[in-house]
Amino acid sequence: MVDENGERAVAPIVSVQRASTEDGPGLRTTVFVKGCSLECLWCHNPEAVSPKPEVLWNDWRCMGSRACDAVCPREAISRVDGTVRVDRKLCDACGRCVEACPSTALELVGAPRTAEDVAAEVLRDRSYYSGGGGLTVSGGEPGLRPAFVVRLVQLCRQAGVHTAVDTCGMCSPRAIERIAEAADLILYDLKEMDDRRHRRFTGQSNERILGNFLRLAAQRAAGRSRAAIWIRTPLVPGATATEENVTAIGRFLSTIEAPIERWELCAFNNLARDKYRRLGRTWKFADTPLLSREELERLTAAARRS
Repeated sequence: MVDENGERAVAPIVSVQRASTEDGPGLRTTVFVKGCSLECLWCHNPEAVSPKPEVLWNDWRCMGSRACDAVCPREAISRVDGTVRVDRKLCDACGRCVEACPSTALELVGAPRTAEDVAAEVLRDRSYYSGGGGLTVSGGEPGLRPAFVVRLVQLCRQAGVHTAVDTCGMCSPRAIERIAEAADLILYDLKEMDDRRHRRFTGQSNERILGNFLRLAAQRAAGRSRAAIWIRTPLVPGATATEENVTAIGRFLSTIEAPIERWELCAFNNLARDKYRRLGRTWKFADTPLLSREELERLTAAARRS
């Protein structure tokens, strides 16, 4: 389907996760769109960064049949100490290895899907949303696929399902505007207020992110958007988890006239280690310790004081 801007409501999808409790109010079904405009050093969804399809290896399913080796036309698969390695420079994600694997140890993520197809899957869970749950579109960065996101949100809202979109804000102003006009809730990530540090941690300036947030807030204040706004800040040890950063974000939010319903401080976890291993990549934060209760209380107190 093509929308009024001539864009197709299609996007590469990593996964559809059911029974999520971390992506908005209530019990939710989260759709992860592939492709991101940031490269956060702590990223917990590394499989969603590239917009291209990718093959993942699930070691716990692997039987060692070597069927994948035999069918790869580009010889992109090798083995090192029993670990399957996929050469990303050679692999074109043709999917032949995935089809040949007898134990489904290889998985292709990022196949394109239409908004109608994904909506049909999401709406199968409608009976679980009665307690205030619904759909959340995450990623990656949903704002890079506004036609898909808007159409998916529209289909779910027409069915009476609450909708939320989780964005880092690094997309076009028009994309943010269109999504805010359609969704019930925007989960907006504010990671780091210092631009120099933001560039170091994410690869991009925060100028557009802050600018888009100000436009979103003005849109909300003027009544041109139905979407409520929640702020999310990842507390990453050695990066964003500083009193200076939390205080700066709090002071910035205090200048906003539009209502901010919630500000979530999201404590770092290291559960993404397995994802990096499955992609054959190293992770800078693999051995980073979790924040202590005392550290979390100190950062929470800084947020409240700001």
